[in-house]
Amino acid sequence: MRVTSIAAVATNGVIGKDNDLVWRLRDDMRFFMDTTKGHHVIMGRRNFESIPAKYRPLADRPNIVISRNPDYAAPGATVVASLEAALEVARNAGEVEAFIIGGGQIYQLALEAGAVDRQLLTHVQAEPEGDAFYPAFEESDWIAERIGGQEADERNEHGFEIWAYTRRR
Repeated sequence: MRVTSIAAVATNGVIGKDNDLVWRLRDDMRFFMDTTKGHHVIMGRRNFESIPAKYRPLADRPNIVISRNPDYAAPGATVVASLEAALEVARNAGEVEAFIIGGGQIYQLALEAGAVDRQLLTHVQAEPEGDAFYPAFEESDWIAERIGGQEADERNEHGFEIWAYTRRR
């Protein structure tokens, strides 16, 4: 099973603030939805709670929420206590590609564990204030390929480029 982290990241590393997104990028959101549809998505509790209630759990994909609280309930999602358990749930379901969708601590944990095979990063041309960050990684350990982009327009408040980073083995 391939494990892919997917995130929109500002030039200063910010991915969010106050448990929310810091921009409106409709075309990137469409990319996220199309890419993860039909696949297991793995996220932390705070990320799950940041999804507006009417969209929670994310439709058309099994949602796995990581929480250290054994009593935590995430209706419509599977709750597990660790990244390893989340990956095992996806693997046991026959998943071919599971997506790590945040937040910052979960991205950090997955990268540090060497669990991520590919990163799909939307590099947003902005430097917003934030309190959640995508972890730094050694780019020489990855093969980078630009796979898309969009100028700022009425649907996207900032321009962005989407890059795929595949781990060198």
